[in-house]
Amino acid sequence: MHGEFIIIGKLRQTEIIARGTKVRVRRELNREYGHGDWRKMKAIATVEYVASGRRFISEVHYYEAHGVGRRAFKVKTDIKELP
Repeated sequence: MHGEFIIIGKLRQTEIIARGTKVRVRRELNREYGHGDWRKMKAIATVEYVASGRRFISEVHYYEAHGVGRRAFKVKTDIKELP
């Protein structure tokens, strides 16, 4: 089901998975988005899949850096479908 999606509302229960040199794709992030103190994060969010219009509460992973913002979101698990 994981395809193109839109995050609706705020991210909840954010948690740092990795930071600094533990972020394995740090060089690629620096090249793509600019230099920063990158952290890999996970959170719970309401997402809507573009193709089907279905909404889910999902676990999402993403990267963020101060001055750059949040980038490269990916849905890891759909927890619950919403009506």
